[in-house]
Amino acid sequence: ILKDAPILILDEATSALDSEAEAAIQQALYGVMEGKTVIAIAHRLSTIAAMDRIVVLEDGQVAEDGPHAVLLRQNGLYARFWARQSGGFIGLEEDAAE
Repeated sequence: ILKDAPILILDEATSALDSEAEAAIQQALYGVMEGKTVIAIAHRLSTIAAMDRIVVLEDGQVAEDGPHAVLLRQNGLYARFWARQSGGFIGLEEDAAE
């Protein structure tokens, strides 16, 4: 970030942050990322949802590829992960009832 390099690599850049801090950092990063090639590695999908292209890996292979909206419409692996992360924890009610 200190050097105006054409490629920026972000490896779990916001993984240890709470949601508010993550949003603030993401906003700042959008300005830094403008006009650059960005490789962002993330398990938190909110970190990468605004990227032009998302590559989903499964077992070391490309499982899906495309922008956020297209991946959601495909209703595949990315869409399932997005539903889990944006909709809360699956099975929480069942665990609490037992």
